[in-house]
Amino acid sequence: MTPLARRLALSAFALWCMFPIYWLAMMSLKTQVDAMARRPKFLFAPILDNYLTVLSDPAIWTYFANSAIVALASTALALLIGLPAAYVLARYRFRANADYGFWILTTRMTPPVAVLIPFFVMYVKTGLIGTHAGLIVAHVAINLSIVVWLMKGFFEDLPGELEEAAAIDGATYFQAFAHICLPVVLPGIAAVAILAFLFSWNEFLFALVLGGNDVRTVPLGLYAFVGYQQVRWGELSAASIVLLVPVLLFVLIFQKQLIRGLTMGAVK
Repeated sequence: MTPLARRLALSAFALWCMFPIYWLAMMSLKTQVDAMARRPKFLFAPILDNYLTVLSDPAIWTYFANSAIVALASTALALLIGLPAAYVLARYRFRANADYGFWILTTRMTPPVAVLIPFFVMYVKTGLIGTHAGLIVAHVAINLSIVVWLMKGFFEDLPGELEEAAAIDGATYFQAFAHICLPVVLPGIAAVAILAFLFSWNEFLFALVLGGNDVRTVPLGLYAFVGYQQVRWGELSAASIVLLVPVLLFVLIFQKQLIRGLTMGAVK
C-alpha cells in the first residue's frame, strides 16, 4: 500500500470513528422537532437551550461526582491488588500457576448479570446497597482481571537480569518489585489505569442494581432523559457531550502514556 493510500485509508477510518461524536454534538444543538424529523436535518438553526437546561441541573454534577469517585477509587484499588498479583504470576513458577491465571481470566469472561444476584444478596445483608463502597468493590471485581492479565504481559517482557542485579546489591523481592520493576513498566501501568478507569466510568448494570437511587453514576444519569412517552434527544445529547468532555480531556492528557504502554514490547 502506497503512503497516499495508507493516509486516505486512515483518514476514512478516523472520520468513521468520529462521526458518532459529530452526530451527538449536532443533536445537542437541535430542537425537539428537528431532532425527531424523519429525514435527518444537517442544516438547521442551532440552539443552546439544551446545554443551559443540563448545566443548570444540579443532578448532572452529582452523577459526575459519583462516577469520578467510583472510577478513581476502583482503579486505584484494582492496581493496588493487581500489580503484585501480576508480578507473582509473571516472575514465579509454582504449582497451579497457570490455573490461577486462567481462573482470574474467567472472571472477565463471566457475564456481569451472572454475578449480579450474588452481589445483590450479599449487599442487602451487609448494607452496601446504594453506597460508594459497594459500587467500588463491584467495579474492582470487573477491572481486576484486566489489570492482572495486561500487567502480567508487561512484567514478562522485563529481563530477569534486573532482579538479579538488585539481589546482588542486597535488595529484597519487594524492593526489587517496588524500586526496579514498577518504574520500568510505568507506561504500562498508565495504560492499564486508563482502560480500567474507562471501563468503570461506562459501567451501567452494576450501577443500576447496586447503586440504587443514592449513587447514580453518569450512565444512569443519561438514562434519566429516556422517558416513558418520549426521549428528550436534545437534552440527552447535551448531557452526553458535557459528561464526555472530562473523559476526552483525561485521555488526551495521558495519550502518550497510553500509546507507550500499549506498544511496550512491540519492537525488540
